[in-house]
Amino acid sequence: MFLKHKIWKLLAPAALFRRIDDIIHTIKHKDITTQSAREYLRLRKAQLLVIDDIMMFPLEKEASVGLFQLIDQLHEQTSFIITTNKNPKEWTEMLGDEVLAAALLDRLLYRSEVIQLNGNSYRMEHRKTIFQNKNTAAGGAEQQPQDA
Repeated sequence: MFLKHKIWKLLAPAALFRRIDDIIHTIKHKDITTQSAREYLRLRKAQLLVIDDIMMFPLEKEASVGLFQLIDQLHEQTSFIITTNKNPKEWTEMLGDEVLAAALLDRLLYRSEVIQLNGNSYRMEHRKTIFQNKNTAAGGAEQQPQDA
C-alpha cells in the first residue's frame, strides 16, 4: 500500500511548470517512450499546470491537435497559468488553423482571469548596458580617453 501511495504522489503532483516545447515533445512521444508516457500522465494528473511561452513558435498540425486534446481533457479539472508574448489573434498563425485556435482559446479562457503585463523584460533589466553603451570594454568598464 505504501509503494502504491508513493507512486501516485510521483505521478500526481499538485503543480507542474513546463515550457511549451517540453509539452509538445511529450505529446509527440507519449506513444513511443515510457518516459514520455509517464510525463503525459503527470500532465493529466496535475492540479495546476503552468505552461510557459505558449505559442512562441508555430506548431505543426499534429502538435496543435495534440495540445488541443490535452487542454480539452484538462480544462474542467485542472487550473492553468499560461505565459505568452502573443495576443489571441496571433494564435491562429501559430496553430495554422483558425477553428482550432478558437477552440483552444475557448477552453483556456473559460472561467479565467487574464493579467496583461507591460514593460521591459526582467531578464534584460541588468543587461541594459550591453545595448546602451557601445564603448564598454569586455571587462565591463568604460574605456577612458588617455591624456598624451
